[in-house]
Parts: sequence; C-alpha cells; structure tokens
Amino acid sequence: MNNNLPKTMKAAVMHGTREISIETLPIPQIDENEVLIKVMAVGICGSDLHYYTKGRIGKYKVEKPFILGHECSGEVVAIGSAVERFRVGDRVAVEPGVTCGHCEACKEGRYNLCPDVQFLATPPVDGAFVQYIKMRQDFVFLIPDSLSYEDAALIEPFSVGIHAATRTKLQPGSTIAIMGMGPVGLMAVAAAKAFGASTIIATDLEPLRLEAAKRMGATHVINIREQDPLNEIKNITENVGVDVAWETAGNPKALQSSLSSIRRGGKLAIVGLPSQSDIPLDVPFIADNEIDIYGIFRYANTYPKGIKFLTSGAIDTKNLVTDRYPLAGTREAMERALNFKNECLKIIVYPNE
Repeated sequence: MNNNLPKTMKAAVMHGTREISIETLPIPQIDENEVLIKVMAVGICGSDLHYYTKGRIGKYKVEKPFILGHECSGEVVAIGSAVERFRVGDRVAVEPGVTCGHCEACKEGRYNLCPDVQFLATPPVDGAFVQYIKMRQDFVFLIPDSLSYEDAALIEPFSVGIHAATRTKLQPGSTIAIMGMGPVGLMAVAAAKAFGASTIIATDLEPLRLEAAKRMGATHVINIREQDPLNEIKNITENVGVDVAWETAGNPKALQSSLSSIRRGGKLAIVGLPSQSDIPLDVPFIADNEIDIYGIFRYANTYPKGIKFLTSGAIDTKNLVTDRYPLAGTREAMERALNFKNECLKIIVYPNE
C-alpha cells in the first residue's frame, strides 16, 4: 500500500429509500491483484435512482446500509504486489463488474452473463460514491491525458450502446431508430454514429434531450408528444422501416413502437428494462417479417473501443454533463436527477473535490 494515503475516507451511504448521509469509512485494503483508485468522477445512472427510490431492482434488494454509483473513473494511488499493468498516478476508467473468469459464460467471452459477477452498486456490492475504491486490475483501463474524468465515467453507459451495436451487427450505412433519450439512449446515439449508421432517428418527449441527441449524432429527432413516431419513421425511410431499432427507455409502449418501426428482416434490441415482466408484442409481425430480437444485458469487451471512440473527438460530449456536485451533495444530486428530467442530462458527482 501507499504509506502516504489517509486511513479513512468519506462515503455517501444510503440508509433507506431517499435517505443518504455522508459517513467516514476505512479505506479499502487491496489484495495482490487489485489497484486502489482515488475516485474523481461518478455519473448518476437510472439504476442508482431505482435503488434510491424503490430499494430494489428485481431480485436485487438493498438490505443494509448501501453505497450507490457505478459509472466511475479516477487515479491509481496504490497497486497490489502482482499488478504489472498500472503505476501509481495512472488515470483510469473502471469497468464496474468483476467476473469469475472461469465459468462457461466467461470462457465464451460473454462475461456479462457470469452468474458470480460482483457489480458495483448492485446489492450486496457497494458502489463508487466514495473517495476510494479497489478493483481487480483486469477491469481497470488506462485513459489518455486528453480524455477527461467525466468522459471516462461516460464509457460505462456508452458501453451499453457499443454492446447493442455489436449484438445487432450494426453496419455502416444502416438506418436505426433509438427510442428514449435518457443518458443511455444518448450514448447509444453516439455508438450508432461510431459504428457508421447513416440515418439515426431519436425519439423522446423532452426537447432538451432531443437537442442533445442531435449533438450526439442523430440525423432526425421526433418529439413523441407532438408527432406519431411510426408515421415519422415511415416517412423518413420511404415507407420501408428501419434496419435496426433499440428501445432504451424500458417503456412497454416504446417497445411496441420500436418493433413496429422495423423493416422486414430487421432487428430489435431491448436495452431498457421495463418494471413489468408481461408485455404484449405482435408475434405474427415478428414471425411474418423474420424480426431478430436481442436482449442486451450490460456489456462485454467494450471498454477499449469506448476509450478509442471518445478519445477520437468524433463524439461531442461537452454538453452532456449538465450538473456537478461534490460528494456531500450526493442526495441533492439524486433528487435533481429524479425530479428535473426536463432540465438535466448527465449528473456527475466528484468525491474528491
């Protein structure tokens, strides 16, 4: 360990729904294969808000004082005795799910499906609203000096879009509709652009988010409060439908619209997780048109691509972060994300400022 480090750190700890307090905890002790990271930026994600308001997502339930936050980046401040890939002072992005490495899913390269994954801020594993975290070295990635800590934290939601593009085999020149322009949807637009889609149609009901979608690379935006998305998509695609649709909002109606917007032989990716399990879908349409449907669960093998794409400067992220808070303001940041979707896009917490 680095002897110059403090013995304790501040952490934003959730004690119940919509209750967060700042507490002093011991700094994590690393083992030989881990690095200790001083957390410089953490993005607030939809799953954080879900745990904050509901205390659970599906089978994952908050049952003890709990730390949220999983989209993070920082600086290496200590390395384990077996770590060779990093030095103290390295700037890094953190992939938040540490997998076992030897199950069938891991060996197939689909390690996002590992049954033993330890994922930051998924109970019972604490997250990154802390000043220091430890992480196994193979889930830590060096970032260049030109990439900000904010952009490095965005690689996590960006990875979801990269994974959706890979799963749906998105081709250069494709037409794609992306339904829902929350932070994951906006980064999915960036991924579609990075993969070379030529027509990128974004739908949402917040003007702020649609404006952001244009900056991220959408060629067309549809405000579903004012326009029928299916009619608009048919017009844009000359009545053919899109090659690929991604539903990122977790909204049953948006999922049905996404399916209806696809051309014969096209593809649907289900990215957003709806809260209910039974959603009617037009099965004859799926069969008659040979629609391929892909479930998207997090991501695998995306971080090197994400770092390259964001470092290239081809993606405009500078207006994506709308709000910034210190660690002491974590509860306030969560409330803002919850109640002002019309005003804010991405909220970042800075644990060491």
